[in-house]
Amino acid sequence: MKITRQIVVFDAADLTAESTFWAGLLGGTVETDDDWHTVYVGEEPRLGFQLAPNHVPPDWPDGTQQQIHLDLYVDDLAAAHDHAMSLGARLLRPADDTESAEGFQVYSDPAGHPFCLCWG
Repeated sequence: MKITRQIVVFDAADLTAESTFWAGLLGGTVETDDDWHTVYVGEEPRLGFQLAPNHVPPDWPDGTQQQIHLDLYVDDLAAAHDHAMSLGARLLRPADDTESAEGFQVYSDPAGHPFCLCWG
């Protein structure tokens, strides 16, 4: 058996908001269908988004449990933070020390899925 493609799929009630956010953050483009969007980076499909009208966002960290999150390693936290926020991210937990050799900050995307901007 050979796996020929792998893709992470997010549930979202608003496919356009969700796929546009991730395409903007990853520098990709969106291919749309009625109940499915795919984000391509270059020519490779990276993320999928399926319509879930009743999606309930996780309430990180103490409420409704998250089911998945992405860690994105960046070379410039301040620039990545500004970019993510301009696209509609919400900062959930800032780092204690952004000048440390390694660390992370926790955000959520427009549908409430947590992700981290990491360095180190």
